[in-house]
Amino acid sequence: MLQIELDVLHDTIEGSLADHTTQGQHGVNYHHTPAGTNGYAFFMPSLNLIGEGSLKGAGAQIQELGYKKALIVTDRVLVKVGAAKAVTDVLDSIGVEYAIYDGTEPNPTDKQVEAGVAMFKENNCDFIVSFGGGSPHDCAKAIGVVAGNGGTIHEYEGLNKIKKPMVPLVAVNTTAGTAAEITRFAIITDTSRHVKMAIIDWKVTPSISVDDPVLMVGMPKSLTAATGMDALTHAIEAYVSIGSNPVTDAAALHAMRLITTYLRDAVTDGKNMKARDMMAYAEFLAGMAFNSAGLGYVHAMAHQLGGLYNLPHGVCNAVLLPVIQEYNAKVVPHLFIDIADAFGFKDIGENGALAVERVLAEIRSLSKDVGIPKNLEVLKVKPEDYETLAENAMKDACGFTNPRQPTKEEVVELFRQAYEQ
Repeated sequence: MLQIELDVLHDTIEGSLADHTTQGQHGVNYHHTPAGTNGYAFFMPSLNLIGEGSLKGAGAQIQELGYKKALIVTDRVLVKVGAAKAVTDVLDSIGVEYAIYDGTEPNPTDKQVEAGVAMFKENNCDFIVSFGGGSPHDCAKAIGVVAGNGGTIHEYEGLNKIKKPMVPLVAVNTTAGTAAEITRFAIITDTSRHVKMAIIDWKVTPSISVDDPVLMVGMPKSLTAATGMDALTHAIEAYVSIGSNPVTDAAALHAMRLITTYLRDAVTDGKNMKARDMMAYAEFLAGMAFNSAGLGYVHAMAHQLGGLYNLPHGVCNAVLLPVIQEYNAKVVPHLFIDIADAFGFKDIGENGALAVERVLAEIRSLSKDVGIPKNLEVLKVKPEDYETLAENAMKDACGFTNPRQPTKEEVVELFRQAYEQ
């Protein structure tokens, strides 16, 4: 997505896509805009530990790197139920000291970042361990940025604003959805403006990611569903993004296959280790995809709902996903042939309209099956806020790589459709 600066994102997005699309055999031909003179960019943490037992493996890596004292960034619930003991036990076993900042809440705020930075400095920590889902990871990233660069987190809103490396971060993941443990994104709520700030920079990428499905077994059904739909949104938005490339396509399509196959099972039976393992793999792949390809207007709009109403991010994505993809399909229907194939529909042929119909129906069916609310009305979104929500969504960096750039009036209409669906 350095292609996001993309010569201000191509003067004519739709035309550019059309000029460089050759559909052909599924997943084989390019549908991307040209790489230009700088090639494609692909971002990942230096080390990624995946699978059962990977948390234990992280201890050996921390010991090898010689870190002395960690700031553990997590939330009060994970500490209260004893889940965070999984991390402290590992640190104890290798003789690494730690302080615990458990003030992270869903949709982490600038105030929480400020408190975390103060604790990091007061305790003379030399690295950070984030433990949890997207909120602790994003908060930890922001703490690491400010601790390494100074100032406040507001100064780093936007794309590539960070000058120095952030503090080393080991991101230990407990949910299968956000992929915040591997990405160069941090989303922080500005409490004065009531909007979510997107901090996007490769220097925000954690040093080490840990995806141990054993840590995900205790996720409640609602969180499993919301984070799983978040992962599906990542995969689809990355695939239709104008910043996609052949590597992100491969990751996105396989993530879709896994999510549509295993999410229902993971929600129904949280102790189903195969489903948990495959969903951990899927969210990791989806993260690989959007981390470099970028996202779209599902996220740009969902961020505003989270910032204004403090709603769960994955739920907002799930409600918006079919509405925005129906809007996008008007300009990239051919891409939905590949998505339909990844969803398991094998009778589509080259029928783009049928592919769009099947994909939208399956998104809605999957959301319903895993208990996602039907629409924004159920989430108590206020129609009188559409104008403000739309105005802020159009400033969100995640929307820049959407395959179709809407007007403010169109964004208002998309909110209305998501309210009434």
